[in-house]
Amino acid sequence: MNKFITFEGVDGAGKSTHLAWFADALRQRGGEVIVTREPGGTPLGEQLREMLLNQPMSIGTEALLMFAARLEHVEQVIKPALAAGKWVISDRFSDASFAYQGGGRGMDWEKLRQLEQWVHADLQPDLTLFFDVPVEVARLRLANNVSLDRFEQEQDAFFERVRAGYHRRVAENPQRYAVIDAAQTLAAVQQQLVAIIESI
Repeated sequence: MNKFITFEGVDGAGKSTHLAWFADALRQRGGEVIVTREPGGTPLGEQLREMLLNQPMSIGTEALLMFAARLEHVEQVIKPALAAGKWVISDRFSDASFAYQGGGRGMDWEKLRQLEQWVHADLQPDLTLFFDVPVEVARLRLANNVSLDRFEQEQDAFFERVRAGYHRRVAENPQRYAVIDAAQTLAAVQQQLVAIIESI
């Protein structure tokens, strides 16, 4: 049975590394897997991603563009792939908007809920893997990056609020999440992921 699985976490949590490994593990079990990302995932979404990661803009504009890219992503990629029996694994989805624009930027949570309802009221991930890591660990992992986007350049306090935003989302709907201690070694995290794959 195919599923829609999302990977979430603050920048530097290591989710992108684990996502590729997870997708390969599912393929080895015989699944047809689509790997995608947000913002992005479609030609228009990738253009919006470039703007979102590099252009200064107001909080409201940022949130609206995130959900505009998401609407395109849902309609053009996610729903068709699921309908065709494929697994869909996305590097971020709406939880990221609640964490970054809601938690990090302080945007009203209810406005984000309204956008979520409008864009994908009939679609939620079957499972969200939240890679949780202390902010200081995430920042150390980003320290070697030579080119940081405007989110990655934010101060530690911003990322503390983002992390708190993720925890709020988990608390609101705990059955959808698997919380991964991403401060562990690569092997230890993969051990947790193996158990998750075997359970789905």
